[in-house]
Amino acid sequence: MQLNNQTYQIQGVDVLDIADEFGLPLYVYDADKIIEKIGLLRSSFAGVNLKIKYAAKALTNVSILKLMRQQGVEMDSVSVNEARMGMLAGFSPSQIMFTPSGVSFGEIREAIELGLQLNVDSLPLLEWVGQNYGSQVPVSIRINPHISEGGNIKISTGHADSKFGISILQRADMLAIVDQYQISVAGLHIHTGSDFKNANAFLKGADVLFDLASDYPNLTFIDFGSGFKVSYKEGDHITDVAELGRQVSAAFQNFCQQYGRELELWFEPGKFLVSESGHLLVKTNIVKENPTRTFVAVDSGLNHLIRPMMYDSYHDIKNISNPAGSTKTYNVVGYICETDTFATDRPLPEVRPGDVLSFENAGAYGFSMSSNYNARFRPAEVLVYEGKPYLIRQRETFEDLLRGQVDVDIFSEELRVMSEE
Repeated sequence: MQLNNQTYQIQGVDVLDIADEFGLPLYVYDADKIIEKIGLLRSSFAGVNLKIKYAAKALTNVSILKLMRQQGVEMDSVSVNEARMGMLAGFSPSQIMFTPSGVSFGEIREAIELGLQLNVDSLPLLEWVGQNYGSQVPVSIRINPHISEGGNIKISTGHADSKFGISILQRADMLAIVDQYQISVAGLHIHTGSDFKNANAFLKGADVLFDLASDYPNLTFIDFGSGFKVSYKEGDHITDVAELGRQVSAAFQNFCQQYGRELELWFEPGKFLVSESGHLLVKTNIVKENPTRTFVAVDSGLNHLIRPMMYDSYHDIKNISNPAGSTKTYNVVGYICETDTFATDRPLPEVRPGDVLSFENAGAYGFSMSSNYNARFRPAEVLVYEGKPYLIRQRETFEDLLRGQVDVDIFSEELRVMSEE
């Protein structure tokens, strides 16, 4: 979002005009920012055979998936339903990596029948694949490298106590199952979490995978997952993707020479591609002055953006309606009936009832983690593409809240008696 003569714009479109046209609260995504991030990743790994697999769980709207496909990005899914959305967006099954965690064998079978690339993250699943498919289904194996780096523990996935992946200490067990059933291993995968500031975590993971690769002579790819740190506020230390590209590419090229042929290098960015593109626009309902705090209460809450309450995450907030107002300090809170805080002691241009605020960096895990808690509607979504805003998800209605509920006629007599009394 750019400031131009005190007007907030996305691709030259006034954000307040978008709010007026589509209503509030509203998620707005900037396609140019997504395309910019894809280009940065490609240029940073220009020296290797790179394949980008968008981690769709970050933002699963079909229009966003179509944008990724248009840009030559493939897809990573964690459920069959995500994969089906990808196929609806035009991805072929072979372009979709399926990385489940503890799902039923029924879902695994469905994924295989669809033709997805299966990523195996447990020994029981590896054995099940061998027993049921033998060498017929090429798989990738997700390794837990016992590397503890990154941000919030809730998004750290590569440490020894994590539920994700097969422990590197079980290397011999993996190989024994693969040999017993002649399983075709096409790739090795690692994802140690999010918010890595430099290449160290990736290079540590690379050492693990490169060493493990000697057990599997027919690999076609190595998958490093993701974990690039993005900026949520001014001064944040972010991942230097260009430097990461130089270091990891050099290590990968050296590995390929030793392995004897060139493999594909895969990454699965989610937050990195869509976070900065997203803005959650909300309206100020009331400004409530207490003896110790001044609260700005908005028409949204943790049901729309749960990250501040779940991860203690920071989101920059802009007062779009009054950007030149004198600075005051506020607690910005939502309308959910429990502690529901977006920001504490946040300096903002004076906020008045009716002002439109924008929560920045809301593209990743915003709408995709939203809910109908307190029987609230989820917001609409808009994509700004080539200078024009497009509605890509309608605002929910009361009928949406009732969809799927069954009004069984088992209380009618009791209710009739009560009404007569």
